[in-house]
Amino acid sequence: MFRGAVARQTELGRQVEPIMASGALVPDDLTIALIREALSELDGFVLDGFPRTLPQAEALEPMLAEIGRELDAVLVLEVPDEVARERMLGRARADDTPEAIDTRLAAYHRETAPLVEWYRARDKVAPIDGTPPVDEVWKQIQAALARIEAPA
Repeated sequence: MFRGAVARQTELGRQVEPIMASGALVPDDLTIALIREALSELDGFVLDGFPRTLPQAEALEPMLAEIGRELDAVLVLEVPDEVARERMLGRARADDTPEAIDTRLAAYHRETAPLVEWYRARDKVAPIDGTPPVDEVWKQIQAALARIEAPA
C-alpha cells in the first residue's frame, strides 16, 4: 500500500516516501490516512499486519465507520514463540538474527498481542492454529472465512 502510494506520487505517497527511505516506521496518522484512501475505493478488503498497536486499532474503528465499512473478523494465527523463532531463523534473512527476532517477539507481546483481547471483547476473533504446514493453515483460514461469509 505504501509503495503503491509512492509509485503513484499521491500526496500521502510523497509524505511517506522519505520516511520509508530512512527505514523508519510510517506514523499511525499517515498509515490510517493511507488505509482510509485505499479502503474507500474497494468493495472488500483484507488487512495484513495492520493494526499492530492498540492506538492503530482505536483509530481504525471510527475511520471504517466514516467510510461505511466494517471489520468482520480478525484472523489470529496462533504460533508459539519457539516455533516463530525457528521459522524466522530458517528464512536466512540478514535481519533475522536471534537478537532481532527476540526484539520483534518482545514488541509483538508488548504492542500487538493485547489487540487479540481487544478484538475478542468485540467478538471479532477467529483463531487459527499456525503451527501445521501451510496448506493446513490455509484450509483453516478458508473455513474461518466461510463461517464469516455464511448467512446468520
